[in-house]
Amino acid sequence: MASERRSSRISGFYRKAMEERVRLVADYAGLTEEEVALLGSGGGLSLEAADRMIENVLGTMAYPFSVAVNFRINGRDYLVPMVLEEPSVVAAASNMARLMREGKGIRVSSSDPVMIGQIQVLDVPDIEAAKRALTEAKPRLLELADQQDPVLVRFGGGARDLELRVIDSEVGPMLIVHLLVDCRDAMGANAVNTMCEALAPTVEELTGGRVLLRIISNLADHRLVRAETVVRKEALGGEQAVDDIVAAWAFADADPYRAATHNKGIMNGVIAVALATAQDHRALEAGAHAYAARDGRYRALSRWSKNEDGDLVGVLEMPMAVGLVGGATRTHPMARLALKIMGVSTARELAEVMAAVGLAQNLGALRALAQEGIQHGHMRLHARNLVVMAGAEGDLIDRAVEALVESGEIRFDKAQEIVKRLKG
Repeated sequence: MASERRSSRISGFYRKAMEERVRLVADYAGLTEEEVALLGSGGGLSLEAADRMIENVLGTMAYPFSVAVNFRINGRDYLVPMVLEEPSVVAAASNMARLMREGKGIRVSSSDPVMIGQIQVLDVPDIEAAKRALTEAKPRLLELADQQDPVLVRFGGGARDLELRVIDSEVGPMLIVHLLVDCRDAMGANAVNTMCEALAPTVEELTGGRVLLRIISNLADHRLVRAETVVRKEALGGEQAVDDIVAAWAFADADPYRAATHNKGIMNGVIAVALATAQDHRALEAGAHAYAARDGRYRALSRWSKNEDGDLVGVLEMPMAVGLVGGATRTHPMARLALKIMGVSTARELAEVMAAVGLAQNLGALRALAQEGIQHGHMRLHARNLVVMAGAEGDLIDRAVEALVESGEIRFDKAQEIVKRLKG
């Protein structure tokens, strides 16, 4: 867990030199000299390790590894590693976390880490009789599933229940068996798929049908996380600012064209943490967007409203299938380092931190859109990147950024011209 003796509230963190940022994070997380060196290694993944992870490897590709500050989640402070290439995301998450940390901060809860395995049964002669047979055999089927992963069972996980669904399709009706599995600290794909494979022959015998697919579902709607916060109206610029943010959210909730971009903003935060910790970010994206359309219409994943005091209330609920064991999370040295910096001890805690980051990132985007337009913050950070690329260093960076923004021409050639002039 994150240290209770240290605060994630670090004023002006982005203004500090990289060496100072590394020192602060190293002190906060208790990093070793080897771990500090890993931060400067350009990605931390050797070609040999990469070649073992996937096929046809030619090299590796690095993305910026950053840290968001100021987060207080369920009364604990967190520094949150984020990996992405888009300017303003880390800054927005850190800034909104600063506003959210007052009062109770961000409050997060989550359900048990239950994943769904699907077994597709075709050509069932009598679907009602098949459902009765499966229901009667449930204890035997769950026991058979648990036999496939005794380690998971030993750690408190394992098969929990069966759900039966009949769906109509282009090829006729089919019976779908859902196997619910508590995956504990694993994402669960391997365990769930193995269990479904093992159950297939018995399911065929009980139903008289033919099993085709046996596969995990990435719509993990039994594995939900919920983040909530209250932000004082004074911190946002007054009650009108609160009203405008609520109206901006209402647009997203009513219109799928806007909702797609609204939810993408949430996932900017979630996926950046997922990449830092080597999670299956494709599964997270698929599950989130499917959940957003669960009532037949694609809507906003979050909800923003105004309470009786005029303050802003935010809630984000979404599936969050993440793991601390298995896969690249254990094999990638930077992922292990990210988890140490964050200080999480369970997959459930990681999911809760990721939801908190998603909620903070969502507020950052809504506030920017409602108050100054999304390009204002983007362009200032983009300008900073451009002047650094053009050769600005130290105190010259801020002066060059101001000059570039004032010029209204946020381009690399203009940045080169300004840096050259300021250097004399």
